[in-house]
Amino acid sequence: MAKSNFPTVSMFRFYANSGGILKNPLPFHHENFEKLGDSFRLKIGFGKSVIFSRDAGFAQYALQKNQKNYKKSTIQTVDVAKYVGKGLLTSEGEHWRKQRKLIQPAFHKKQLVQLLNTIQAAILTELNKIETGSAMDIFPVFNDLAFQTVVKSLFSSAVGEKEISRLQYITEATQQMLVKELRQPYLGWWFHLSGSIKYHVGLTRESREILKTLVTKRKSSGKREGDLLDMLLDARYEDGNAMEEEQLIDEILILFTAGHETTSNALTFTAELLARDPDSQDKIADEVEKATQNTNGLFEFIQACPFTKNVIEESMRLYPPAYFIDRVNIEDDEFNGMFIPKNSNLLFSMYEIHRHPDLWEEPERFMPERFADGNLQKHSSHYFPFGAGPRMCIGNNFAMYEMILAITALIKKYRISAESEKIAIHPLITLKPKNAILKFEIR
Repeated sequence: MAKSNFPTVSMFRFYANSGGILKNPLPFHHENFEKLGDSFRLKIGFGKSVIFSRDAGFAQYALQKNQKNYKKSTIQTVDVAKYVGKGLLTSEGEHWRKQRKLIQPAFHKKQLVQLLNTIQAAILTELNKIETGSAMDIFPVFNDLAFQTVVKSLFSSAVGEKEISRLQYITEATQQMLVKELRQPYLGWWFHLSGSIKYHVGLTRESREILKTLVTKRKSSGKREGDLLDMLLDARYEDGNAMEEEQLIDEILILFTAGHETTSNALTFTAELLARDPDSQDKIADEVEKATQNTNGLFEFIQACPFTKNVIEESMRLYPPAYFIDRVNIEDDEFNGMFIPKNSNLLFSMYEIHRHPDLWEEPERFMPERFADGNLQKHSSHYFPFGAGPRMCIGNNFAMYEMILAITALIKKYRISAESEKIAIHPLITLKPKNAILKFEIR
């Protein structure tokens, strides 16, 4: 196999820019992409390196076409797993395949339709917290909305506000700790010595106990709520057995983590983009009015709002919540003449792929119409808001239904304007908004 090395960024440059990388790594990576091409190797320590790529074909190859030779990195299978357990997001191999097959039916469109009224009720309750007349940061509203939606979809009305608040705090605190560990690996000794990791792992144990109590109450009540918890409790492996309690808790923690943060980020960025585009707001308002008059039920309503869906898709193109996807190749591989030694760490930049000038017309511009009339398929080879291949996000339909219901409800009630020209970002484990200060007026 011909050996062709990736262009390399030295360890010295990495450490020289470590302060900026800790705050926001995207400018550093963009500079390297522009200088070195669509893939490069970054040395991060003695004998340690990461291959960064914005090559959409390479991403599709690793995630889809040759996915059997690529697994998730220890970032997810070890670092994330210590806080959320071995659920769908963090597991690999046969365990992942077994869990995916078990849980997939719970996220089928037919099952999700049963949850739409619960989802809408949670959305409307949270949107009522928006204050009109003065500027406000919209992210906390959407953050609460997304968390409440996941909790109510899982547990219906069986969980109190005290438990919800505590679960939300723990979920967010452990993620912030994880970011510190990943961005500052050279301080690993201090995180252990200071007790920070021990403290946050302890928080995770507390959240597991809260969830176990909720599961035990449901089982002992004998009552069916038709929610995600019922679906997960009903699920059976091929041998007829149900999930063991520890595995069930793992999967619920994954749903909290993956299901609320990515959605709250996407909703905030969508609201920010709409605040700077009054015409798109008016188009959504018109679409909502027609859909309300001409449909029966929420699923029909969602299907009758294609422009709103295009807006959300375009928002996730510009600001993909999962802005990096990581993989490690199991055996030596080659892509386009570039040799990839086994056990190479790869990070695919969805942020860069979604803005690549060779793939998108006016890539920096907000243009929802680029996804109109079935054009989503046209972009499928370079558009990965939910990942790609067999490990594509299992909750993608849930998230899209929730976001369409949230944005339509928001625009039906409010006109939005922005306080600043530029949208600020805060890249952590996911791509988060920063200072999303918007003004709302009753429509």
